[in-house]
Amino acid sequence: MQRDFNVIHNRVSISSIEEFMDKNGSWDGRKRDVFFSRMIGMDGKKQAETERMDQVLASRMKEGRGFYCRKNALPRLSDAEDAAFYSHCYEDWIRGGKQRIGTRVIATDKQLAEILGKACGEALDRMGKGKAGLSSSIEKNFVVKLLFWLDATVPEALQNWEPGGLRKAVFGNISRKQEYLFCYLLTLLGFDVLLLQASQDIDAESEGLGLSKKMGQGRLGQFSLPEFPGAISQSRTPAVVNIRIPERDRRTEEMMRQAKGRTGTGAGKRTAAPVQTGGAPRAGMPSNRIVLPPRAAGRRTDVGRQRRELNYEELAMLASSVVLILIHDTHGKTVGSGSGIMIGREGFILTNSHVACGGSSYSVRIEDDDQVYQTDEMIKYNSVLDLAVIRIQRKLNPIPIYHGSQKLVRGQKVVAIGSPLGLFNSVSDGIISGFRVIDNVDMIQFTAPISHGSSGGAVLNMYGEVIGISTAGIDSGQNINLAIGYEYIQTFVQGFQ
Repeated sequence: MQRDFNVIHNRVSISSIEEFMDKNGSWDGRKRDVFFSRMIGMDGKKQAETERMDQVLASRMKEGRGFYCRKNALPRLSDAEDAAFYSHCYEDWIRGGKQRIGTRVIATDKQLAEILGKACGEALDRMGKGKAGLSSSIEKNFVVKLLFWLDATVPEALQNWEPGGLRKAVFGNISRKQEYLFCYLLTLLGFDVLLLQASQDIDAESEGLGLSKKMGQGRLGQFSLPEFPGAISQSRTPAVVNIRIPERDRRTEEMMRQAKGRTGTGAGKRTAAPVQTGGAPRAGMPSNRIVLPPRAAGRRTDVGRQRRELNYEELAMLASSVVLILIHDTHGKTVGSGSGIMIGREGFILTNSHVACGGSSYSVRIEDDDQVYQTDEMIKYNSVLDLAVIRIQRKLNPIPIYHGSQKLVRGQKVVAIGSPLGLFNSVSDGIISGFRVIDNVDMIQFTAPISHGSSGGAVLNMYGEVIGISTAGIDSGQNINLAIGYEYIQTFVQGFQ
């Protein structure tokens, strides 16, 4: 294990968002150069630079060239079971002489746990600087927040952490000392950190610590920060991140262990298995293309039932197994909507990653059921394939997934069910119009009309089987819509059916 990891702050000066984007600190095997900077004020030019930075760094991350995230706010630690889990991590750290501390994500990486333990100690020293001393309760609460924020904001970077790796994180309007010191903690883990202070800045006490370099002195409060559309996987291999809370999801683990005993799939493990990406790329295609898994990996869903073509009225009845998902932020405010497909009787719902990762909790509506089901259980997601599984506390009636007995063809009839613009369970029909490779992922192009809010909905064949999940549409075109195909879905949902 390499124990010697140190950072040097701001040895090279930067003076713009563009420089933060393009400049990377050196790594000599022992010491890492990192940037910790604050851009004061926001204007139209800086907004444009921020949006370009999002595009460039997210694209680089997708190509495997480092990690990038941008958050306009840090999440609030409001769940008692979250607090209990990270309190336990803190207590283990204290018992171990403040040498090594883990989180949900940093569970087995001993080197990173040791570096994090040292970083937490340094952040605590900065927290208490100039004061008589921190009480044990203040110290504990502070470290608990640090660990929670780590898992909540940069899980992919922690999973793929290497001493010399490139990691950039941008946060907006950081003013509280604890949040500021969290950003400093990230630099101690080898992150370059930029604070975009559009409406407020740190106080004099925090600035007196001399941790970050100020870039410019613009006017505060004139412009708001643009929203970051979302992270793309850091690695060329699809990233599957399990962000479940073990204590809250104990019932899920118990059910999955039972499923493991019945099927032998290993579904009861706490960390979800990654989607298989084996196989050689087709001639002329890039080597990092996500290759479809073999059909044998899919679980047949039509065994024991008579398979026949359905009419449109019968297909429309399957809307009872398609749900509307309202997306809520950390304050419970509704920030968007999407659709989902019932895939497991024990409450499992398949949707898009960009739907599930768009908020902190969800309200799920089911046709012919007046109850609204609240949940914050996201079991797994894959940001490359744009798939995710959430769970509600209700028995469900899943739609069967196509097993691939015959190849899908252009001109084949399809039906799409989803909630475009929040119009609950709208049904439309069309055909498969082509097969495309988008961002190295094979996708189905179809003509059944969909709109915003349809994401995560079902694309069915005439037998009432899921052949794809509505994922994207091209607004400037006429009914040019895309779906992730059943082969990816079959592998992704193994153990939940």
